[in-house]
Amino acid sequence: MPKIRDSNFQCPTGFDRRKLHHWIAFGFGSGLAPKAPGTFGTLAAIPIYLLMSPLAWPYYLGLVILFSLIGIWACDRTARELDAKDPAAIVWDEFVGFFITMLVVPYSLLMSAQGWVWVLAGVLAFRLFDIWKPWPIQVIDERVGGGLGIMLDDILAGIMAALTLLVLQRLLTS
Repeated sequence: MPKIRDSNFQCPTGFDRRKLHHWIAFGFGSGLAPKAPGTFGTLAAIPIYLLMSPLAWPYYLGLVILFSLIGIWACDRTARELDAKDPAAIVWDEFVGFFITMLVVPYSLLMSAQGWVWVLAGVLAFRLFDIWKPWPIQVIDERVGGGLGIMLDDILAGIMAALTLLVLQRLLTS
């Protein structure tokens, strides 16, 4: 009789479902998308963001910092095991970058009729800066290694995207 499940199975990306740090680094599996894993990772972050969004700003920021520290550990360990600098399938950095982007969207705005537009704007702004990698993101991406490097370029992309959303809010709500 053939085996239905193989507990030693590893997909081609190196994802090992037995390791917690792989689940985190691969964005609960969203990084395993065959095309555009960074975009899929960002989209997978939306439900978690929606759960976090009602939190008071200090608690939200505290979670972002906690998720960043967990990400440095998980992404570093996973990248070392895969013997790669920043594998595309590692997308926890996209989760954190998106959470940072959305720091500037007030809950009241999110709950308005246009709330979904701000989520979409956040995804697009974050992905733009994450893919484009303007200075200093590119410098960090090239010079800082390990889990810190994997996380830091997306943290900066999230900050730049957040500033972009702030400008959009000022232009559209004034």
